[in-house]
Amino acid sequence: MGFKDAGKPHYLGHRERLRRRFREAGPDALPDYELLELILFRAAPRRDTKPLAKALIARFGTFAEALNAPEELLREVPGIGEAAITELKLVRAAALRLMRGEVLERPVLSSWAQALDYCRASMGFALDKRNQIIADEVQQTGTVDHTPVYVREVVKRALELSATAIVLVHNHPSGDPTPSRADIEMTRQIVAAAKPLGVLVHDHIIVGKQGHASLKGLGLI
Repeated sequence: MGFKDAGKPHYLGHRERLRRRFREAGPDALPDYELLELILFRAAPRRDTKPLAKALIARFGTFAEALNAPEELLREVPGIGEAAITELKLVRAAALRLMRGEVLERPVLSSWAQALDYCRASMGFALDKRNQIIADEVQQTGTVDHTPVYVREVVKRALELSATAIVLVHNHPSGDPTPSRADIEMTRQIVAAAKPLGVLVHDHIIVGKQGHASLKGLGLI
């Protein structure tokens, strides 16, 4: 009595209790580090994943930030390995695929809050006449403080897709979503070039850690 499990690692019982709590109480009952523990179980089947999960939260702050962290920064966390990084990126990819599928089934502009959530993960999309997403593409990728946007290429791509409207999205790595003068000028150039061709720019949304900004909502377009 008591000797049967003496040789079993202590974390095995913890894992089963954590899985049971997840199944019975749901994910909202678990703090961020415990959700990370669950994800890391497969990557580290023979070790306690709690220290690594807590280290990830200490380094990045939240579950979402840990999943979105670049691989080079994840590798700086003590104790993490390639298998754990792969698991984190797999969950992120699955979340984006699910979000994309849910949004594609609905008219975007009837659920703008959901579209904003989607924008935080994906940087732009084109709409058909029913305001449904027909394409979701990254047009340009820039440096930390500058992204070159080529008006001609944006409008050309909208025409290739037979889009009647587009939503422009980009992120501000600084965290402040306030549009810059360059953001406003570039948006107005795209509006002016697209309108005669029958393509409307519904909005230009800037996302950052501190929230989002809508140029349309701010009266800038």
